[in-house]
Amino acid sequence: MQLYNYFRSSASYRVRIALALKGLAYDYMPVQLLKSEHLGESYAAVSASRLVPLLKDGDAVLTQSLAIIEYLDETYPAPPLLPGDALARARIRALALDIACEIHPLNNLRVLRYLVHDLKVSDDDKNRWYRHWVETGLETVERQLASHSGTGRFCHGDAPTLADITLVPQMFNAQRMDCRLDHVPQVMRVFAECMKLDAFAKTQPSACPDAT
Repeated sequence: MQLYNYFRSSASYRVRIALALKGLAYDYMPVQLLKSEHLGESYAAVSASRLVPLLKDGDAVLTQSLAIIEYLDETYPAPPLLPGDALARARIRALALDIACEIHPLNNLRVLRYLVHDLKVSDDDKNRWYRHWVETGLETVERQLASHSGTGRFCHGDAPTLADITLVPQMFNAQRMDCRLDHVPQVMRVFAECMKLDAFAKTQPSACPDAT
Protein backbone atom coordinates (compact mmCIF):
# COMPACT_ATOMS: atom_id res chain seq x y z
CA MET A 1 0.00 0.00 0.00
CA GLN A 2 1.00 3.60 -0.60
CA LEU A 3 -0.43 6.56 1.29
CA TYR A 4 -0.09 9.98 -0.32
CA ASN A 5 -0.47 12.48 2.48
CA TYR A 6 0.77 15.60 4.22
CA PHE A 7 1.91 15.44 7.82
CA ARG A 8 -0.30 18.31 9.02
CA SER A 9 -3.41 17.33 7.06
CA SER A 10 -6.01 16.17 9.56
CA ALA A 11 -7.68 14.02 6.90
CA SER A 12 -4.33 12.31 6.25
CA TYR A 13 -3.79 11.79 9.97
CA ARG A 14 -7.15 9.99 10.15
CA VAL A 15 -5.98 7.41 7.62
CA ARG A 16 -2.60 6.99 9.31
CA ILE A 17 -4.40 6.20 12.58
CA ALA A 18 -6.69 3.68 10.89
CA LEU A 19 -3.76 1.93 9.20
CA ALA A 20 -1.91 1.78 12.52
CA LEU A 21 -4.93 0.38 14.38
CA LYS A 22 -5.23 -2.30 11.70
CA GLY A 23 -1.49 -3.03 11.85
CA LEU A 24 -1.15 -2.44 8.10
CA ALA A 25 2.20 -1.51 6.56
CA TYR A 26 2.36 1.14 3.85
CA ASP A 27 4.78 3.38 1.99
CA TYR A 28 4.57 6.99 3.16
CA MET A 29 4.33 9.28 0.12
CA PRO A 30 4.63 12.94 1.21
CA VAL A 31 2.78 15.66 -0.68
CA GLN A 32 3.82 19.14 0.45
CA LEU A 33 0.66 21.24 0.51
CA LEU A 34 2.37 24.50 1.46
CA LYS A 35 4.49 24.19 -1.69
CA SER A 36 1.33 23.35 -3.71
CA GLU A 37 2.73 19.99 -4.77
CA HIS A 38 -0.83 18.65 -4.80
CA LEU A 39 -1.65 21.03 -7.66
CA GLY A 40 1.22 19.89 -9.88
CA GLU A 41 0.81 17.69 -12.92
CA SER A 42 2.66 14.74 -11.38
CA TYR A 43 0.15 14.46 -8.53
CA ALA A 44 -2.77 15.23 -10.86
CA ALA A 45 -1.82 12.07 -12.75
CA VAL A 46 -2.50 10.16 -9.53
CA SER A 47 -5.39 12.13 -8.02
CA ALA A 48 -8.20 13.68 -10.04
CA SER A 49 -9.24 15.80 -7.03
CA ARG A 50 -5.65 16.87 -6.27
CA LEU A 51 -6.37 16.41 -2.58
CA VAL A 52 -4.81 14.33 0.17
CA PRO A 53 -5.04 11.67 1.41
CA LEU A 54 -4.96 9.13 -1.39
CA LEU A 55 -4.43 5.42 -0.77
CA LYS A 56 -3.22 2.92 -3.33
CA ASP A 57 -3.94 -0.70 -2.44
CA GLY A 58 -2.77 -2.80 -5.34
CA ASP A 59 -4.65 -1.56 -8.38
CA ALA A 60 -7.24 0.23 -6.23
CA VAL A 61 -6.97 4.01 -5.86
CA LEU A 62 -9.03 5.48 -3.03
CA THR A 63 -9.69 9.07 -1.98
CA GLN A 64 -11.58 10.86 0.80
CA SER A 65 -10.43 9.86 4.27
CA LEU A 66 -13.70 8.46 5.63
CA ALA A 67 -14.27 6.41 2.47
CA ILE A 68 -10.70 5.09 2.72
CA ILE A 69 -11.20 4.15 6.38
CA GLU A 70 -14.48 2.34 5.67
CA TYR A 71 -12.76 0.47 2.81
CA LEU A 72 -9.98 -0.57 5.19
CA ASP A 73 -12.53 -1.68 7.77
CA GLU A 74 -14.40 -3.83 5.26
CA THR A 75 -11.24 -5.26 3.68
CA TYR A 76 -9.25 -5.77 6.89
CA PRO A 77 -12.00 -6.21 9.51
CA ALA A 78 -9.93 -6.64 12.67
CA PRO A 79 -10.13 -4.68 14.84
CA PRO A 80 -13.47 -3.20 13.76
CA LEU A 81 -13.65 0.58 13.47
CA LEU A 82 -17.43 0.51 13.04
CA PRO A 83 -18.52 -2.08 15.61
CA GLY A 84 -21.90 -2.98 16.99
CA ASP A 85 -25.37 -2.97 15.51
CA ALA A 86 -26.78 -0.57 12.91
CA LEU A 87 -27.74 1.99 15.56
CA ALA A 88 -24.25 1.99 17.11
CA ARG A 89 -22.62 2.36 13.71
CA ALA A 90 -24.96 5.23 12.85
CA ARG A 91 -23.93 7.05 16.04
CA ILE A 92 -20.24 6.51 15.30
CA ARG A 93 -20.67 7.84 11.78
CA ALA A 94 -22.66 10.82 13.03
CA LEU A 95 -19.92 11.79 15.47
CA ALA A 96 -17.32 11.45 12.73
CA LEU A 97 -19.40 13.56 10.35
CA ASP A 98 -19.97 16.23 13.01
CA ILE A 99 -16.24 16.82 12.68
CA ALA A 100 -15.45 15.87 9.09
CA CYS A 101 -18.40 17.77 7.57
CA GLU A 102 -19.31 20.49 10.07
CA ILE A 103 -15.89 21.62 11.38
CA HIS A 104 -13.08 20.54 9.08
CA PRO A 105 -14.26 22.02 5.74
CA LEU A 106 -14.46 25.51 7.25
CA ASN A 107 -10.88 25.54 8.49
CA ASN A 108 -8.82 23.58 6.00
CA LEU A 109 -5.89 25.13 4.19
CA ARG A 110 -7.57 26.00 0.90
CA VAL A 111 -10.44 27.79 2.67
CA LEU A 112 -8.06 29.79 4.84
CA ARG A 113 -5.96 30.69 1.81
CA TYR A 114 -9.07 31.91 -0.02
CA LEU A 115 -10.07 34.06 2.94
CA VAL A 116 -6.66 35.75 3.01
CA HIS A 117 -5.61 35.88 -0.65
CA ASP A 118 -8.95 36.41 -2.40
CA LEU A 119 -11.20 38.05 0.20
CA LYS A 120 -8.31 40.00 1.79
CA VAL A 121 -9.25 38.95 5.30
CA SER A 122 -6.60 39.88 7.87
CA ASP A 123 -4.64 37.19 9.66
CA ASP A 124 -6.35 38.12 12.92
CA ASP A 125 -9.81 37.77 11.39
CA LYS A 126 -8.80 34.52 9.69
CA ASN A 127 -7.77 33.14 13.07
CA ARG A 128 -11.02 34.34 14.64
CA TRP A 129 -12.92 32.53 11.87
CA TYR A 130 -10.93 29.36 12.53
CA ARG A 131 -11.43 29.41 16.28
CA HIS A 132 -15.14 30.20 16.04
CA TRP A 133 -15.98 27.18 13.89
CA VAL A 134 -13.70 24.79 15.78
CA GLU A 135 -14.88 25.87 19.22
CA THR A 136 -18.58 25.81 18.37
CA GLY A 137 -18.23 22.57 16.43
CA LEU A 138 -16.47 20.82 19.29
CA GLU A 139 -19.19 22.05 21.62
CA THR A 140 -21.66 20.07 19.51
CA VAL A 141 -19.49 16.98 19.82
CA GLU A 142 -19.26 17.58 23.58
CA ARG A 143 -23.05 17.56 23.91
CA GLN A 144 -23.24 14.34 21.89
CA LEU A 145 -20.70 12.64 24.15
CA ALA A 146 -22.12 13.95 27.42
CA SER A 147 -25.74 13.05 26.69
CA HIS A 148 -25.44 9.49 25.35
CA SER A 149 -25.11 6.25 27.30
CA GLY A 150 -23.00 4.77 24.49
CA THR A 151 -20.06 7.01 25.38
CA GLY A 152 -17.40 5.02 27.18
CA ARG A 153 -13.67 5.28 27.47
CA PHE A 154 -13.79 6.47 23.87
CA CYS A 155 -16.42 8.27 21.80
CA HIS A 156 -18.45 5.06 21.61
CA GLY A 157 -17.65 2.21 23.93
CA ASP A 158 -14.26 1.19 25.23
CA ALA A 159 -12.33 0.72 21.99
CA PRO A 160 -11.39 3.35 19.41
CA THR A 161 -13.71 3.75 16.43
CA LEU A 162 -14.08 5.92 13.36
CA ALA A 163 -15.35 8.69 15.65
CA ASP A 164 -12.12 8.82 17.65
CA ILE A 165 -10.05 8.59 14.48
CA THR A 166 -11.80 11.73 13.24
CA LEU A 167 -11.74 13.58 16.57
CA VAL A 168 -8.03 13.35 17.39
CA PRO A 169 -6.65 15.13 14.29
CA GLN A 170 -9.16 17.95 14.80
CA MET A 171 -7.93 18.33 18.36
CA PHE A 172 -4.35 18.70 17.15
CA ASN A 173 -5.49 21.52 14.88
CA ALA A 174 -7.47 23.12 17.69
CA GLN A 175 -4.45 23.11 19.99
CA ARG A 176 -2.13 24.40 17.28
CA MET A 177 -4.46 27.35 16.67
CA ASP A 178 -4.92 28.09 20.39
CA CYS A 179 -8.63 27.34 20.40
CA ARG A 180 -10.52 27.46 23.69
CA LEU A 181 -11.03 23.91 24.95
CA ASP A 182 -12.08 24.29 28.58
CA HIS A 183 -15.74 24.06 27.55
CA VAL A 184 -15.40 20.50 26.18
CA PRO A 185 -14.25 18.27 29.08
CA GLN A 186 -15.64 15.04 27.61
CA VAL A 187 -13.90 15.74 24.31
CA MET A 188 -10.63 16.37 26.14
CA ARG A 189 -11.04 13.20 28.19
CA VAL A 190 -11.54 11.06 25.09
CA PHE A 191 -8.63 12.79 23.35
CA ALA A 192 -6.35 11.97 26.28
CA GLU A 193 -7.44 8.32 26.21
CA CYS A 194 -6.72 8.08 22.50
CA MET A 195 -3.26 9.54 22.86
CA LYS A 196 -2.33 6.75 25.27
CA LEU A 197 -2.42 4.40 22.27
CA ASP A 198 0.52 4.05 19.89
CA ALA A 199 -1.77 4.12 16.85
CA PHE A 200 -2.64 7.73 17.66
CA ALA A 201 0.61 8.89 19.26
CA LYS A 202 3.09 7.44 16.76
CA THR A 203 1.24 8.73 13.69
CA GLN A 204 0.78 12.29 14.92
CA PRO A 205 2.09 15.11 12.72
CA SER A 206 5.35 15.65 14.57
CA ALA A 207 6.26 11.95 14.13
CA CYS A 208 5.89 11.99 10.33
CA PRO A 209 8.93 11.86 8.05
CA ASP A 210 7.93 15.07 6.28
CA ALA A 211 7.31 17.05 9.50
CA THR A 212 8.92 20.49 9.41
